[in-house]
Amino acid sequence: MVTSNRLRGYGLRTLSTRLAAGFALALLAAPSFASAQDADPDEHKGPDMHQLAAHPSAPPVHKDYSHYLYRPHGDRVQEQPDLDRLLFWTPDGKPDGYAQRRGESVIYYDAAGRAIRVQRLAPEDLQ
Repeated sequence: MVTSNRLRGYGLRTLSTRLAAGFALALLAAPSFASAQDADPDEHKGPDMHQLAAHPSAPPVHKDYSHYLYRPHGDRVQEQPDLDRLLFWTPDGKPDGYAQRRGESVIYYDAAGRAIRVQRLAPEDLQ
């Protein structure tokens, strides 16, 4: 079997020497990375995630739900304007379904997610 001189130079000793040198360089560089991260843990550059979540930058969305005619009797209604739907909750706090606009209709769903009623919207409600 013929091997070139180039491949013979990478023996076990050469390989282990190169690995040891690379490991030593990594150990020397590690403290400089750690000291940059642990400079001052009490100092904050800006607001943390909890402060940002408490005051979202997006303006609240307001929708008109007057054209949603069916509402279960006695249920509490919760609006979700970003999804354009109403959630219905029983007086004891259990979900009772929801209503969601789909195109030219409002579809009412029960608590299991099955469509139970479809309301066609008038042309003036489509705006």
